[in-house]
Formats: sequence, C-alpha cells, structure tokens
Amino acid sequence: MPSYNHAAFVEEALRSVFRQSHAPARLLVIDDGSRDGSPRVIGKVLEDCPFPCELIARENRGLCATLNEGLSKTAGRYFAYLGSDDLWLPGFLEARVALLEARAPAVLAYGHALLVDERGMVTDCTLDWARYHDGDVRPMLLEETYAPMSPTVVYRRSALVRHGWNERARLEDYELYLRLSADGEFAFDPRVLSAWRRHGSNTSRDFVWMIEARLEAQRNASGHLGLEPAELARYQRALNFAGAEDLLRLGDKRAALGFLARGLGGAPSARALARVALRLVAPHALVERHKQRRRASAARRYGRLSGEGGRIHMDGQDKQDF
Repeated sequence: MPSYNHAAFVEEALRSVFRQSHAPARLLVIDDGSRDGSPRVIGKVLEDCPFPCELIARENRGLCATLNEGLSKTAGRYFAYLGSDDLWLPGFLEARVALLEARAPAVLAYGHALLVDERGMVTDCTLDWARYHDGDVRPMLLEETYAPMSPTVVYRRSALVRHGWNERARLEDYELYLRLSADGEFAFDPRVLSAWRRHGSNTSRDFVWMIEARLEAQRNASGHLGLEPAELARYQRALNFAGAEDLLRLGDKRAALGFLARGLGGAPSARALARVALRLVAPHALVERHKQRRRASAARRYGRLSGEGGRIHMDGQDKQDF
C-alpha cells in the first residue's frame, strides 16, 4: 500500500485488506513522505493486522518509485497494490488469484470498480459505462482508451518485473498496461470487488493533466508495441477525442475544444461526433443537471459502502452485481 496524505482514509483502506477472504502473504505499507500524520495512524492500525506486515516511512519520492520499491521488497507469484484512500471488498484477492491460477497466459486480472466519495457514498460504477475487454486488450487501451482502475488489478509478478513502473512517467499505470498488453492477456472478472475514492486531492481529477499524461505514455510505449508512426498518430487522435468527450461530460468546454481540435479524426463513429457536437452547444446548467441526475441514480442503485460491524458491505439494492 503506497500511502501519501490520506490520514482520513488509510485506516479504512487497511482494514479492507485485513478482511480479505484470501489473506495476502504479506502487507508492506510505504508512506511516501506524508505531512498529515498518516504514519502514526498506519502504525496503530497495523497492530491489528492478522498476517505479516511492515511499515516503511521515508521522504517523498513519488508514486512510481514507491511502487517499484514495494515490488522489490516483496515476494510471491502475485502482486497487488491498494491506494491508501481506496478499498477492496472482502472477496477481491480470492477472486483475482483464482482467475490468474486458471489463466496461465494472463499477465494480470482486473474487474469493475465502484467510485465513492469521502463519506463512502457511491457516486458511479464502471459497470454502468466501461466496455472492458478480456484477453487481448490492445484495442481497448489504444482505440477505446478504457484502462483498468488500479484497485481492481492483481499482477502476475513474473510479467510485472519485466517492466515495473516508469519513474519518469506522470501517470503511473497506463504506460505499464500498454507494455503488458504486448506480453499477454488481461483476464477480466465482471464482478465489482473494489472501490476507488474520488475526493478533492485525487490527482486524476485534473483531467487535462491525465489526458496529456496518457498521450505521453502512448508515445513512450509505442516502440514496445511495435507501432508505426501512422498508427501512433491514429491512436493519439483517438485519445484526444476521448479526452474531449470526458471534459465535455465535466462541463469544461474550453479545455475540450483544444483536445477536439487535435482529435477530430479520432472519433470512433458518426454517433460519437454528433454526441460531442450536442454537448458543445448544451447550456452549462443542463450539463450540471445531467451530472447530478447520474450521481443521484448511482446513490439510489448502490447506496453507501460501509464498514459497520467489521465488514465492508453495500447499503444499496444491487448487491447481486458484487
């Protein structure tokens, strides 16, 4: 578990690891120079850890360096990491390890995720919109620009150690996914067994930064993927267009126009192009109402992720999805 300034959330994240039906062989927590007292919280909570664990607290080196350190200081056939503000549901490790055991060609296993706010209220779920692939995921990563969310992933260590995380990269996982996709299959589990927390300090809330980082990752990985310059240019257009769509959904038309200018040729269909045009002319108030309706719909459907009674569970009605 890489930890950085998540004192308000790290106890819940740790206890979600403690409650796994398939216990990890070892839990390593590396605090990357937190300034909010996180190491004190972590040290206290780890007193309750039911399996071997260790805390390393040191100066800030960045997330990718922290993940590489965690990889180098652990062992075993599989490796997973959980952000210090995210959550695993109790059956997460059991399901992902079983899938990798059954799928020898797979370099990782992943699935759907809930998106929760500071209070644990579910605001969205990838089950409702992400078109994830099983097997060869290069079209998904390069053309559709969907990527696994980090709390849903368990890696096969033998594949992961060939690459590790690029410590010069601005976005930790996308470049790694691209490189791994050339090495083997991604095993997809459609169940929702993880939660990614969205709050004010998430770096990925800065969508412009994230889109530019993904474009950079495609360029960095193009040689490993064997992409010709014309292919890379096509995928860059697709990513620019997808980024423009994301920014329009957020209501940021000014930023969206910049990416749209670079990605007009990357629209996957005439329908997608029409959808973007409609969002460009839609009033901001209409966009905000649509976002509020989506959040309210997710809250009604999924409820709240709570840890009452020593177990993480859903308070909503759609538990069969999990």
